[in-house]
Amino acid sequence: MKKVVLLLNQSRARITAIGTYVPEKKLTNADLEKMVDTTDEWIVQRTGMHERRVSADDQFASHLAFGAVQNLIDGYGKDLSEVDCIIVATTTPDHAFPSVACLIQNHFDIPATGAFDLNATCAGFTYSLHVANNMVSSGIHKKILVVASETLTKVTDYTDRSTCILFGDAAAAMLVEYDEENPSFLANHMGANGAGGAHVYRRTFAPTLHGQELDPSGKMVQNGREVYKWATRTIPGGVEELLTKSGIERDKLDWFIPHSANLRMVESICDKAGINVENTLTSMQYFGNTSSASIPLAIHKGIKEGKVNDGDTMLLYGFGGGLTHLGLVLNWSPDSPKA
Repeated sequence: MKKVVLLLNQSRARITAIGTYVPEKKLTNADLEKMVDTTDEWIVQRTGMHERRVSADDQFASHLAFGAVQNLIDGYGKDLSEVDCIIVATTTPDHAFPSVACLIQNHFDIPATGAFDLNATCAGFTYSLHVANNMVSSGIHKKILVVASETLTKVTDYTDRSTCILFGDAAAAMLVEYDEENPSFLANHMGANGAGGAHVYRRTFAPTLHGQELDPSGKMVQNGREVYKWATRTIPGGVEELLTKSGIERDKLDWFIPHSANLRMVESICDKAGINVENTLTSMQYFGNTSSASIPLAIHKGIKEGKVNDGDTMLLYGFGGGLTHLGLVLNWSPDSPKA
């Protein structure tokens, strides 16, 4: 029986390709100075951000996702005809239904696949990778397309200077395929704290949460101080769990890639987790907080800058509204990109 349990827990899935997409329009700190009472210096000191990308009025999560998936295809020469499931992490889908995943299936004419959206806010991509790993490792699926796509600027309150400086739009995609010999997934750790849900939310139907009346605007509302406290207390412990489970020593970890919420939060997490900030990849400086897309955006940026190499060990950690979090330790070994 013990051998069977160990066998079931062994990953047989490898991330083979990555792609990203961001809209053309930029929202700079100088632009924000004209919109709210803020300054470039104030924003950079508190968040590390200089720019973010903004989707066009007629550009939605599916369109960003199409761009990211096409970038993956172009970059790695991948054929999606054998994809047997599509998972999309998003909190800003085009529609309540149909799902963004189904729109991707139609756009790329993928003939025989399941498709669903997953909402774990800023932890959505790590959750989706975790689900894909288990689906592929079970042997039931062979090739899963994992996508994160967010249009947060469409639900941002541009009269609130504490939140409007943060958010941007982006999409990313990874392909997870069956591979017994060289799996990517080494360890995982996840958790949730639903009692803190009102610290960051966007109202739809219910007018209250835990007895608290919610803002009816439909825009994102965030208690930044409470989210900061929760993240900086929770994520370092999760990092410790992941290192223990994977058997990897801190100094052997090539990259720490947390959700790019804001630079000051990331620095505090690194300090408490005993990780050198220089070994951290982030994407918020010129793309803002892109929720579920921020982690793969940081990885792809690291690849383009020549920082990320085949065989690198990565610790990814998504965290956000819910409150929810999930971390993964990966062996980065995708297929070789097209020349």
